[in-house]
Amino acid sequence: MAWITYISHWFDQDDWYEGLQRKNMSQVRQVGLLPAGCQPWNKDVCAAHGDRFAYCATLAVYVYQLDHRYNEFKLHAIMSEHKKTITAISWCPHDPDLFASGSMDNLVIIWNVAEQKVVAKLNNTKGIPASLSWCWNVDDAVAFVSHRGPLLIWTISGADSGVTVHKDAHSFLSDICVFRWHTQKRGKVVFGHIDGSLSIFQPGNKNQKHVLRPESLEGTDEEDPITAVEWDPLSTDYLLVANLHYGIRLVDSESLCCITTFSFPSAAASVQCLAWVPSAPGMFVTGDSQVGVLRFWNVSRTTPIDNFKLKKTGFHCLHVLNSPPRKKFLIQSPTKNHYTSSTSEAVPLPNLTPNHAFSLPPGHAVCCFLDGGVGLYDMGAKKWDFLRDLGHVETIFDCKFKPDDPNLLATASFDGTIKVWDINTLTAVYTSPGNEGVIYSLSWAPGDLNCIAGATSRNGAFIWDVKKGKMVQRFNEHGKDGIFCIAWSHKDSKRIATCSGDGFCIIRTIDGKVLHKYKHPAAVFGCDWSQNNKDMIATGCEDKNVRVYYVATSSDQPLKVFSGHKAKVFHVRWSPLREGILGSGSDDGSVRIWDYTQDACINILSGHTAPVRGLMWNTEIPYLLISGSWDYTIKVWDTREGICLDTVYDHGADVYGLTCHPSRPFTMASCSRDSTVRLWSLAPLVTPLQINIVADRPWEEIIGNTDNAIQQGTAPLLCGKVSRDIKQDIEKEAGNPRVKKLKWFSECLSPPGGSHNLWNLVAVIKGQDDSLLPQSYAKGIMHLKHLIKFRTSEAQELTTVKMSKFGGGIGVPTKEERLKEAAEIHLRLGHIQRYCELMVELGEWDKALSVAPGVSVKYWRKLMHRRADQLIQEDKDDVIPYCIAIGDVKKLVSFFMSRGQLKEALLVAQAACEGNMQPLHLATPDGSPNPDDVCKEDFNELLRKVSRELAEWHFQDGRAVLAACCHLAVDNIELAMAYLIRGNELDLAVCVGTVLGEAAVPATHYALELLARKCMMFPTCFPSVGYRNLAADLLLMIPDSELHLVKLCAFYPGCTEEIDDLHEKCKLPTVEECLQLAETAHANGNVFEAIKNYLLSQEPEKALPIGIAFIKEYISSSDWNLDTIYPVLDLLSYIRTEKLVLHTCTVARNELLILYGYIGALLAIRRQYQSIVPALYEYTSQLLKRREVSVPLQIEHLSKELDAWRACTQHINQLTEESSYTPPSESQRMIYSTLLKRIKEEPLKGIIGPDYVTGSNLPSHSDIHNSCLTGLKIQGPVFFLEDGKSAISLNDALMWAKVNPFSPLGTGIRLNPF
Repeated sequence: MAWITYISHWFDQDDWYEGLQRKNMSQVRQVGLLPAGCQPWNKDVCAAHGDRFAYCATLAVYVYQLDHRYNEFKLHAIMSEHKKTITAISWCPHDPDLFASGSMDNLVIIWNVAEQKVVAKLNNTKGIPASLSWCWNVDDAVAFVSHRGPLLIWTISGADSGVTVHKDAHSFLSDICVFRWHTQKRGKVVFGHIDGSLSIFQPGNKNQKHVLRPESLEGTDEEDPITAVEWDPLSTDYLLVANLHYGIRLVDSESLCCITTFSFPSAAASVQCLAWVPSAPGMFVTGDSQVGVLRFWNVSRTTPIDNFKLKKTGFHCLHVLNSPPRKKFLIQSPTKNHYTSSTSEAVPLPNLTPNHAFSLPPGHAVCCFLDGGVGLYDMGAKKWDFLRDLGHVETIFDCKFKPDDPNLLATASFDGTIKVWDINTLTAVYTSPGNEGVIYSLSWAPGDLNCIAGATSRNGAFIWDVKKGKMVQRFNEHGKDGIFCIAWSHKDSKRIATCSGDGFCIIRTIDGKVLHKYKHPAAVFGCDWSQNNKDMIATGCEDKNVRVYYVATSSDQPLKVFSGHKAKVFHVRWSPLREGILGSGSDDGSVRIWDYTQDACINILSGHTAPVRGLMWNTEIPYLLISGSWDYTIKVWDTREGICLDTVYDHGADVYGLTCHPSRPFTMASCSRDSTVRLWSLAPLVTPLQINIVADRPWEEIIGNTDNAIQQGTAPLLCGKVSRDIKQDIEKEAGNPRVKKLKWFSECLSPPGGSHNLWNLVAVIKGQDDSLLPQSYAKGIMHLKHLIKFRTSEAQELTTVKMSKFGGGIGVPTKEERLKEAAEIHLRLGHIQRYCELMVELGEWDKALSVAPGVSVKYWRKLMHRRADQLIQEDKDDVIPYCIAIGDVKKLVSFFMSRGQLKEALLVAQAACEGNMQPLHLATPDGSPNPDDVCKEDFNELLRKVSRELAEWHFQDGRAVLAACCHLAVDNIELAMAYLIRGNELDLAVCVGTVLGEAAVPATHYALELLARKCMMFPTCFPSVGYRNLAADLLLMIPDSELHLVKLCAFYPGCTEEIDDLHEKCKLPTVEECLQLAETAHANGNVFEAIKNYLLSQEPEKALPIGIAFIKEYISSSDWNLDTIYPVLDLLSYIRTEKLVLHTCTVARNELLILYGYIGALLAIRRQYQSIVPALYEYTSQLLKRREVSVPLQIEHLSKELDAWRACTQHINQLTEESSYTPPSESQRMIYSTLLKRIKEEPLKGIIGPDYVTGSNLPSHSDIHNSCLTGLKIQGPVFFLEDGKSAISLNDALMWAKVNPFSPLGTGIRLNPF
């Protein structure tokens, strides 16, 4: 295995050396990602191959891959290596894992998508690779060209590797827009130029330069750029050409004549992009440049066959997938057309009426739009398979949460727009009109005013009314100078400050009256209103100084000027919790903390290696400051001691904006030049605080005042308004305030993504009145008893709602779309007649007629008479009405699940459970079960099945809390708790389990045990009494917790007095008494008691030989099982680390590690931790091979066991549908059968299956690590092992630690990834 060579030196060492330092895993966790949109600057910026498609943002390539299990595309990788704008990408036609990209920094890169790494790199290309394409005639060559040529060909490997110049393609008279190799005719290539002409080169033929300009341009100097050119895949000579204004032509590259000129329905339409449809010879699609209209054409007709308006904004590029993504159900393939070429004498299409019945071919088009939107359109079904409606396409300079709504985040970008995002769904809900130049800064109006102030590079400042969607005010006092910062006073909503390159900071009222013009000696980059004094404002200036002004006076002079930075000051931020404390970030790479009252700099935070831009104080922990820099990092600082607590490396470019919302103080958003917005959880920084809340510790250990909290060495305390408000509300509560305390603090500390939804479901299960549920409840996962009620009401609303005067934000549905959505909901609710009527209103008569008999034959006849048009040809979705009319719910649910439409399946199953869908029964004989009862039972089982599948979908997407919601929605408390634990949401699991009570008890106790392990292993803090007691308090919440407390006391590294204090708290004998008890038990042959008491004594190492001898003896017999051995082995593992690593314990330590490695592998099989089973077997084998031990295990036998496990579980481990299946041999079946007898069943059934923490599927941008277990790139959070270099995924670390507490490096150090 790859990892063994990487860490083999550890296995050769018998002794762990003292100099080894534990490396913490990153405490700041990424929990959300808003990907960049597709850039609109260059032509070939989207590509596709097989089950993947990719598009280019400005600085990175985003690769999406089809998840076959759920039939949906997911972001698979962000390929980030270019430092300047990417100009083009091209997928390798011979290898689906390779693609090439070029960029403005004269760089061409070859990428391997599967391994997510750079394969080859070509620096310093001659000229910018403005257009780029893989060569079809050579396996490993990429061609690229600058604007005027020449065409350069880079052979990547082999004897001829290097760059050569195409002997003919050079010295062009007009810039090249695009070029294409012929896919069959070797070496034939065409170039499209800005002047509207083509250049065609073919080996052995005469070169044709600048030919076939549109007739209207001949003899003029006018330009009509070629926007697209594509060879006919079924001809050697025919070529489709699109000019921006002239339109589309089919030309013959041999005779240089135009065969067909295609006509548009409107003279205003112009083509931005086109592509052939591989599944339908002779057919191609085009995208309009002004509006997002997708047109379908056939070469036998000069006008479009069909037109679909997909978006309001124009197309930028499109690409049709060679093979459509596979569905999980089979569709009959269309009959092949026997065309000799796309333009040969094909059978002409039938004449189509205006209400044509033309069936579109199967296939998917990757569509990229000018607003950054990216989607995958299913042409046959006429619907989006995937749509990311909007994305910023350039640097995002600022981000801010809406003051009265922590779920809405606004972003300001270089692309001239402000967008407002719902961070729960990660979708844009509003976008500003645009065309503002660069927007450097934004500021929300205070409270619920729904306005945003923006600062631009050339158009002054503005106020945008978000709901009305228009600009309501403009400020031009700075003239044409760029405004770098805008700040709306949150203490006085009438005042707005701006600062600019003209050297002024201007304070004005919102109606434009100037109150102050503060003159600076140079450009002013940042300003911030004090949150403790409404008349105080600070500025950051290019002259390296920070100034503080008092706006209540008429003076324009600063009250204070702070000097000390060595370069320009950018942002300044007042502390929200400490009056007079101010932070400033500078181009000198430092952050300085100033105390206004002392007139001094009280700390300098050094660590960034480039200018500092983002700056943010935490609103609850007074000493916590976060900074973002041009060095691509985010740093978290403890300003008391000036130390960096954590560094986040995952942005792919300069970090500009940082923000958090006071009511969700430990969720931070960041924005960057990489065009992404990322969401982070800071909660791990205050883990002890979270555990204090769970353990119900006194208020003074949770909430404190600022003066106490900023004392050095003090544990984190909450000091903000939100925590104080929670405390006040809880103290007013009658009854059991603990429930409210757990709920409110849990929602405050948890990131977005389901915790609010989870607590609503807990309230429903506990019997809370429905009227107390918040409005947002209906938008999330609802309890089964509400699902139908809320969706019915939604359907009625959709049929009656009127469009507001200004519309409702992005992509507002038309009346027809609303009626369709309402009809679909009514159908799934079993309201068949209402569905029919809405379908009639929409003119879809065939759908209405097909289900009408489900109401009555009389009604069906009545509808027949009202029929106004022909039945349109059936679409595959038409299976839905038939199933519902005849009551075949199972078939319909299976249909939805096979397509990955799990929410639809859930709705149908629930409607069936409520009796809204009746099967057509035959009469039953007396005495047989009532078919309705049987159906009800079947439907309930079906509902649970769908809920499990939907939960698994959320879980595998790294959303454990939403997965738990799915289980709670059908009252499955056991599985809901298990999914929280498998997602490592331990605090939340304990909180929710405590409130839910009896049904959640086993899982709550397990979560408490893991939380205590977390406390026991705080790297630097466990020896302190506070953390020791915290672990004990958690374990004391578990009834019959003596054994857990024994493990805690055994592991605690303190002096005898401290250990005895802990023993007393845990009601255990003293250290001395334990030694006597151990000797007595050992003399009496009581192995377990002897081990237990030796571990609690001053001589714990005496437990090792006794326990190991016991285990070796058992394993030597043929009928041993895990349940006999594991309790002894687990207890032994809690021996204090400093004793275990002693030289005198070398042999015992090695034997313990080997035995735990093997038993850990068996436990991993029991828990279905598929990803780490091979690594545990390999780890055990390597230790056996390299250490001198005497254990009854043989490497050969371990190898056979692993092979048997692989063979017998390959159906579970199959990654793709194409994996070949080889049945296991008889001997492998026997070995695996023996294994299963030994392993027995997992007592906590719900926790079977792999762990997935939040953010598991978020690809890394620049912080890239390979796993030492698999050798593969780690997706999601990373866990570092004790050498500080070796890394594994956090998911693998959690699973490993649950079955084997010792590090994979074989050092005897315990893992603590919890």
